[in-house]
Amino acid sequence: MDYKTKRRPVIGVMGGARVTQDIIKSAFELGALIAANGWILLNGGRDAGVMRASAEGAKSKGGLTLGILPGNTKYEANPFIDIPVVTNMADARNLINVLSSDVVVALPGSAGTISEIALALKNAKPVILLQFTPGSYFPEYEENGLLMHTATPAECIEHIREIISRRA
Repeated sequence: MDYKTKRRPVIGVMGGARVTQDIIKSAFELGALIAANGWILLNGGRDAGVMRASAEGAKSKGGLTLGILPGNTKYEANPFIDIPVVTNMADARNLINVLSSDVVVALPGSAGTISEIALALKNAKPVILLQFTPGSYFPEYEENGLLMHTATPAECIEHIREIISRRA
């Protein structure tokens, strides 16, 4: 529980629409762990890659999912999204994704995922990279502890717990 808002933490899960089966498996496991902790999962909502897998994982544990959609219809949401948010903003929705999240987790992706990482860091949101190394673009954020690297979903969850408990 977030002490300032008395609301459950929102964990943003970002990543590519076209990823390997290993990343799909990690995204599913991460979503399940987020739900098991009672947190809300937020992602881009579409029916592809990390978005679908993380939402499916969260739903497998009875979690609440929120999808921030790029188009003008809720019907582009994957079947595991409880609350589809229609933006008709295309990639501009990336800012909504990160500002609505308490912690951002980024799995492998491309330019959209990189933009979400940059927007999150620019807005002082903690970012946890899960099986993803976007290059050496953000060394100052790594040095000050705002950007972390993890290898497994379980390790990622431990970082999220630490971040949430520091804020409480």
